[in-house]
Amino acid sequence: MRPQVLIIGCGFGGLEAARALRSADVDITLVDKTNHHLFQPLLYQVATAGLSAPSIAAPIRHLFRRQRNVTTLLGEVVAIDPQARTVALKDGATLHWDHLIVAAGATHSYFGRDDWAPFAPGLKTLDDAFEIRRRVLMAFEAAEREDDPARRAALLQFVVVGGGPTGVELAGTFAEIARHTLPGEFRRIDPRQARVLLVEGGARVLQSMPERLCERAREQLTALGVEVKLAARVTGIDAEGLDITSAAGHERLLSRCIVWAAGVAASPLGRTLAQATGCTLDRAGRVVVEPDLSLQGHPNIQVIGDLAAAHSHVPGREPRPVPGVSPGAKQMGRYAAANIQRRLRGEATQAFRYADYGNLATIGRNSAVVDLDTPAGPLRFSGYFAWLFWLFAHVWFLIGFRNRFVVLVDWAWAYWTHDRHARVVAGGISAASPASAAAASARPPAG
Repeated sequence: MRPQVLIIGCGFGGLEAARALRSADVDITLVDKTNHHLFQPLLYQVATAGLSAPSIAAPIRHLFRRQRNVTTLLGEVVAIDPQARTVALKDGATLHWDHLIVAAGATHSYFGRDDWAPFAPGLKTLDDAFEIRRRVLMAFEAAEREDDPARRAALLQFVVVGGGPTGVELAGTFAEIARHTLPGEFRRIDPRQARVLLVEGGARVLQSMPERLCERAREQLTALGVEVKLAARVTGIDAEGLDITSAAGHERLLSRCIVWAAGVAASPLGRTLAQATGCTLDRAGRVVVEPDLSLQGHPNIQVIGDLAAAHSHVPGREPRPVPGVSPGAKQMGRYAAANIQRRLRGEATQAFRYADYGNLATIGRNSAVVDLDTPAGPLRFSGYFAWLFWLFAHVWFLIGFRNRFVVLVDWAWAYWTHDRHARVVAGGISAASPASAAAASARPPAG
């Protein structure tokens, strides 16, 4: 039998690892909890009704239909046995492996306050995007039916917690929806009166970028109508709103639509791996790996992507942490695949080197910031041309020609019309949503 390579997770890292082994004399089993690969950088567009799910997701089986050495399985790994070289799935099945690549990704972190999750969903999966989209649109629907001015104001106050790329993108797009997409569609409310707030605990938004670009991002958010609250720490979240503390003191913000974009934690599979192998986890739950991305004492197990606390090892330089971005996961996937082939040939593995090309973040229509590393030095710009650069860069890296074509058409239409075609919410008003709860409480009793 040929060597068995098991890849857990088909995010950017797992996808790249499987593709890089297309010509290798191995059999690959790819296991994922969902049946699709998701282009996460554009997930916020699904959450804000700008794109439909198929535009940024593709069935895993379809992606590997022509790669004959790949078997795709839908399943969730719950246990790993490094001695027997097996993993156990949630349904009781057992899979054997000779080489294991763990690319299980990350999830939300509420910094020990998981009780906030029902009131402030995060954005990591398509289910998350659908839920956020439903809450946003249902908030406007409930406000249309609300007679009490205070309740209506709470329904039309949208709060995004966290000033990283996801938070900035969501806040800017919420403002666009209220000011450009929805006006004229309601009779009792003016969507332009909606208030969008971005709450960030640090001193600036997009803290991984140079300070000048951070300030430009804040200015562009303000121009879009977003109120940015910096150095503001969230101390409580409930069904009615959230509490924040800043230099100005305590403030209570009434809101029925809060989105969490403030924290990321590694997949729980990292703890499972640590219990099985004795490997070390960092504070975020990521697995500390060797320079070649393997585990100490377990050279046939590699951890990549957001689950790995990896460093870039360039000769003559101090090792640098690899940021949790899609280019890092892709590069780690290719390195992991190459190191497996080196082991099969009896060669020494190589330390991982990360090529950092810079950071991009969009803020809204015609607004973005770009920080690139080029051979000639840093290239930093913002505004309309940064937005165009961001748009074409994201379209270029989408999976499949159809996805690229559909996204370009959708964006071109939205650019000229301000329309967001994916505003369909299944199921009507759900009693589980904060917005619908407010509408229900305003409804007079039957009889």
